[in-house]
Amino acid sequence: MKPVKIIIALLSLGIVMGCSNASHHKVLKLAHGLDPTHPVHKGMEFMAQRLAEKSNGQLTIDIYPSGQLGSEQQCVELLQIGSLAITKVSAAVMESFTPKFKVLGLPYIFRTKEHSFNVFDGEIGKELLLGTEEYWIRGLCFYDAGFRSFYTIDKPIKTPDDLNGLKIRVMKSQSAMEMVKALGGSPTPISWGELYTALQSGVVDGAENNPPSLYTSHHYEVCKEYSLDEHTCVPDVLIISTKVWNSLTKEEQKWMQEAADESVPVERKYWAESVEESLRVVQEAGVKIHYPDKKLFADKVQGLLNKYKEDKVLGDLIRRIEAVED
Repeated sequence: MKPVKIIIALLSLGIVMGCSNASHHKVLKLAHGLDPTHPVHKGMEFMAQRLAEKSNGQLTIDIYPSGQLGSEQQCVELLQIGSLAITKVSAAVMESFTPKFKVLGLPYIFRTKEHSFNVFDGEIGKELLLGTEEYWIRGLCFYDAGFRSFYTIDKPIKTPDDLNGLKIRVMKSQSAMEMVKALGGSPTPISWGELYTALQSGVVDGAENNPPSLYTSHHYEVCKEYSLDEHTCVPDVLIISTKVWNSLTKEEQKWMQEAADESVPVERKYWAESVEESLRVVQEAGVKIHYPDKKLFADKVQGLLNKYKEDKVLGDLIRRIEAVED
C-alpha cells in the first residue's frame, strides 16, 4: 500500500474510535450538520455526558457539529462503512433505506405533539429504529424536531393556493416531494448546507422547516414570511454504525442505549424552549408570523394520505399510528 493510502486509511479508522491500551478508553466519533446552539446538538451533548458517567470514563463521545466531517448524506455513508460511529439524520433520510420511514413524513399523520411522542417512544418507534440493521445502521432514539412549516422570501403562505408556482426546497425525500406537489408547489431538493445561498440567490423561493432551524440557519435573514401550517412532524434519528455497535461489549451497548434514551426528554425540553426563543428572535428581525387554517392544507393532501393507506406496508402502519392514543 502506498504511503498516502496508508495515511488515509489510518485517518479513516481514527474517525471512528480511539482506544488507549493502558486505560481501555474508547472514544466514539459523532458528526452532524447542526449548529452547536441547536437543541438537538445539546441533547447529544447530554447523551455524551451520561455515557461518560455510566462508563466511568471508559466509553466517551467526541462530537463534531456544523458539517465538519461532511454533509448529512456523507456522514451516513461514512457510518455504513464503519468510518464514523454515530450521526444524526432526519427520519426523511431514512426513507432511502426502508420505506416504512415514509410514514413519519406524511402530512398531518400526527394529531398532536403528545401523539407523535407516544409513537416514537412506543412499539412502532422501536420497530423503525431496528429495521435498518441490514444496511449497517442501527437507530438509537428519536429526537424531537418539531413541526415543519413553510417560510418564503417575500410571499406569505396563507392557503395552499399561495404555493402555486413557488419553488420550495425539500429534503431528498419522496414523501416530502409528493407533499409539496400535492399542495401546489414545486419541490426542489437541495442539501441543507447549500440552502442559504440558494435562497439568497433566488434558486428557490422558500423552504419548510421548524422554528429553531429557521433561526439557527440564519435563513430568517433572507426569508421574511413564516406560515405555521405545521404540515409534518418529522423527527430526527440518532443512528450508530452496526460495525461499531457490534464491536462494543454488552455492557458498553447497555450504557450507550441508556444514555441515548435518557437524552430524549432532555432534548425535548431544550426543543420547547428553543421554539419559543426562535420565534421571538426571528420576529424581532422582521419576520412576519402567519397562522393559516391548517384544515385547508390537511384537506389538500388527503388524497396523498389515501394513496398511502392502500399500500400494503404503509397502510398498516398508518392505521397503527392512528390507533395510538394522544
